[in-house]
Amino acid sequence: MFLRFYEKIRALHRGVDKTVANPLLAYALIKRLQSDWLNVVYSMEASENSQALKNDYRRLEGVLPAFEDLEGAARAVMRLQDVYSLSVKDLAKGRFRRNSNVPLADVYSPGQDFPLSADDCFQIGKVAYDMEDYYHCILWMEEAASLFRVSYGNWNIEDEGSLEDAGNISHALSLSQEFLHYDPSNKRMARNVLKYEKLLVAKPNDESEEVALQRPNVTHIETRDTYEWLCQTLGSQPSHYESPMLSCSFETNGDPLLFLQPLKREVVHLKPYLALYHDFVSDNEAETIKALAAPWLQRSVVASGEKQQEADYRISKSAWLKDTLDPMILALDRRIAALTALNTQPPYAEYLQVVNYGLGGHYEPHFDHATSRKSPLYRLKSGNRIATLMIYLSSVEAGGSTAFIYANLSATVFRGCIGQQQAGAINGRRLNPTRASNS
Repeated sequence: MFLRFYEKIRALHRGVDKTVANPLLAYALIKRLQSDWLNVVYSMEASENSQALKNDYRRLEGVLPAFEDLEGAARAVMRLQDVYSLSVKDLAKGRFRRNSNVPLADVYSPGQDFPLSADDCFQIGKVAYDMEDYYHCILWMEEAASLFRVSYGNWNIEDEGSLEDAGNISHALSLSQEFLHYDPSNKRMARNVLKYEKLLVAKPNDESEEVALQRPNVTHIETRDTYEWLCQTLGSQPSHYESPMLSCSFETNGDPLLFLQPLKREVVHLKPYLALYHDFVSDNEAETIKALAAPWLQRSVVASGEKQQEADYRISKSAWLKDTLDPMILALDRRIAALTALNTQPPYAEYLQVVNYGLGGHYEPHFDHATSRKSPLYRLKSGNRIATLMIYLSSVEAGGSTAFIYANLSATVFRGCIGQQQAGAINGRRLNPTRASNS
């Protein structure tokens, strides 16, 4: 078993970058470190070296992913499934293909397919079930059952799992009985069968047994379809040849700091105004910003009335960097001031906010400026925000667009460029520092 487990891992992860870039591989890595290794350490085949394995595992346990990390990774896969209209069956095969009714190309081609195991799919379905999200639960549970039917003759310890309440007691009983037929010694499955049989006897005509397969609602249900479509396309954004006002130019903004090295501006939309400035930061500066922010990254929060709290519609980590932290931050602040002709020092502007969107990270449609007088922004001397400047510190192979739902456009950006906007709704899956101005 150990040799098989080792060969499986070796085939999956031939390079660190490849693992991080592929969200399915990232999910499988977190799952393996959080749960699969426990199956190996405490397996019967590990009995001869069990104490040494357990000691090594306990030594590393503090730095290994927690269950919350595994749960977050599973939810990230479901989020990508929804936003990019991906097929569950293809995702299980390691392919990022849209559902057949969406006439668009593959979202992402990793070069090599890395299929999920039956237990990988089951874990995603189980997370959905725990959230009472039966839409995703049944899709992933069904795929787990399908994969198990194919490979039941070669049941592996790391693939062991059971299908639990997929929102339909009769269906769950049928699947559990099928699994028990393939693996009669599975005590967990036997307990499931008994549980479902008792539930059916107790509630033979339970109207709640059949659960409609509907996606769970999001915070802004009225803009969800537009938001997801813009994440997949550029919307109605015209090309430069279709609108002469959308132009590229070298800009100094009349500031002496930019005379010898003017900025490369690309106007991508007029109302609302949106411009990209290429090569605004160098690769070295981008890496420095990420290194400075890394120790301070914490779960991002949103303003809710007079409070700030975590929210499912903003999945990211963020940190705030003062210009006194490093001379490079001060130089970047001066460059931003030269570009915008705005005062970038507090209280006229906020500190540089670095945001890491990570695996399946996103920010649903929102306004950067406060829309309620109860917002904490109104308690500051600086007042409300009037502009946002975003610097993109990484390029991603797929996704990562910034969507403006009311303008019906999205901007595809890359490392080193910045986006200057007056207002808008944002979606991103990359590392950005944001500078919001209040002056």
